[in-house]
This record gives sequence, C-alpha cells and structure tokens, in this order.
Amino acid sequence: MKKKDDLKLQVSEAILACQDKQADDVTVLELEKDSGAFTDYFVMCSGTNPRQIQAIADAVDERLEALGLRVNHSEGYKQAEWVLLDYVDFVIHIFSEKARQFYDLERLWKSAKRLEPAELLAKPKPRRAATAKTKTASPAPKKARKKKA
Repeated sequence: MKKKDDLKLQVSEAILACQDKQADDVTVLELEKDSGAFTDYFVMCSGTNPRQIQAIADAVDERLEALGLRVNHSEGYKQAEWVLLDYVDFVIHIFSEKARQFYDLERLWKSAKRLEPAELLAKPKPRRAATAKTKTASPAPKKARKKKA
C-alpha cells in the first residue's frame, strides 16, 4: 500500500511539473500487469516547440529529483521531438504535436486504463475530528492599568 501511494505521489509530481510548463493534453495511462507492460504508468503530454519540450523535461527531472528520484534512462532530449524519461515504475513521454500524432501511443496501448491527471493528483488528507470534548479555556482576565497622576 505504501509503495502504491509513493508511486501515485511521484506520478502526481511529474504531472504538476508538466502543467507548470504549460504542457498540452496531459494524459495518464495505467498499464495492466498482464499486458506485458514494463511499467505501471505512462504520462504523456505535448509541447509546441523544442524549447518548451526541453523545459518540460527539465521541470519533471528537477521536481522528481527533489523527491530523491533520479531518472533511470532518458532519450530524445537534444532532438526534442519525443523525450522519454524512464523512472522504472512510470515513464514520461513528452512529444511534439506532430510526433504524438504519428506514434499515437494512446492507440497502441488502448487496453490501458486512461486516467485524468486530477485522479492522481495528491489530495489533502481529511482532518480527524476530535473524539473527546475539549475543555475550552476562559480568556485570561485583563490586567488593570495604573493611571499616572
């Protein structure tokens, strides 16, 4: 359970990094265990030009490194048509719009469960209500000021 929560947090942070750099069409695919997939999630997004694609990749790398997670393998950074960042349990794909249409990973992995990014984004934990009545302290009496004559 803990590993799954950690994984969702890591994927959420990657999604936020993509969104911070104005990535287009952020999509998450949860891959099935019996599908022959080598990872649990694909996070895919598009950038409008090579500079933005590289900026998205840099943002993902920096944000996940802050969590102590280092990229296992990366490809395509210099060309910036399709940057792949492999974090073992999930893979980030950052495409140019043209490359994304051409490779169409969503079609190739159509058996995967498609998730909205909001489904993985970390939600604040609900606060626990107090179970026992707490005694409220009465306000301290005000001290009388001495007037100067």
